Amino acid sequence: MVQNSPARTLQHQKLIVIVGPTASGKSELAVKIARKYNGEIISADSRQVYRGLDIGTAKVAGIWRNGVFIYKKIPHHCIDFVSPRKIYSVAEFQQCAAHAINDIAQQEKTPILAGGTGLWIDAVVYDWSIPHVLPNPKLRARLEKKSATQLLAMLKKLDPKRAKTVEQKNPRRLIRAIEIASAIGHVPRLVKHSVFNTLWIGLNPAPVILGKRIKTRARKMIGAGLIAEIKKLRASGVTKKRISEFGFEYRAGLAYLDDRLSQAGLAERLAIETHQYAKRQMTWFKRNPNIIWNPSTREMQKYIAEFLQ
Repeated sequence: MVQNSPARTLQHQKLIVIVGPTASGKSELAVKIARKYNGEIISADSRQVYRGLDIGTAKVAGIWRNGVFIYKKIPHHCIDFVSPRKIYSVAEFQQCAAHAINDIAQQEKTPILAGGTGLWIDAVVYDWSIPHVLPNPKLRARLEKKSATQLLAMLKKLDPKRAKTVEQKNPRRLIRAIEIASAIGHVPRLVKHSVFNTLWIGLNPAPVILGKRIKTRARKMIGAGLIAEIKKLRASGVTKKRISEFGFEYRAGLAYLDDRLSQAGLAERLAIETHQYAKRQMTWFKRNPNIIWNPSTREMQKYIAEFLQ
């Protein structure tokens, strides 16, 4: 059984999509475009949907006002609204984003989908039919004891094609793929044919520049209170196991709290793993030939003006 998005009711709706690796400047570019072209932003980040995950996810410092998340006077959708105790799926995000795009279009504004979670972005843009497979607690409990390498080996036997496209070092993605393949025989092939009229813009700074930004982000994350954020999550009843599922930043923070990392070691690990994550993001985005990478300001304005005519 598959779950369909309401996106087909928005066929040919114009949509600007901004992608790129972490620390590339997507959030600020999205705000600039929204200001200039009367837009609103749909955040496409699989962790920024959660409340209380602000520092570790580098969430924009917005505020809720009259039920709307506002950052630099621009409304942001699908962000900062899910309990960290809940598991929020790509199918749920697909629904949220489609409804947001519809609401923005109804106001005769420009919808801008921006973020670094390639799977979530593609699910919206291409209106993927998401397999409606309920979580299998017994299977998950067994799989969670295995390493990413072991999980990948299992998936290769169940569904070799999906094993080639999944995030191979992400246990959560691997477990979900195994769960789906075990339930219905394979993970359905996902066709890339957009229901939207889409303009893709990509930011991918030179390696030296991105590397410096990543190191700076790691230091700022610690200084801004990553450890305090993790302590607050624990105090609110979120388990260590659940916190570790939110990504390497939180796993590294937990290791620091358990005295398995020094503060210098924490900063180093954050920088190294952020860089590795950025590479995985680019592996995903490079598959898309429609992305216009690193346009100059003048070029970008030209592309957008022509696109919105």
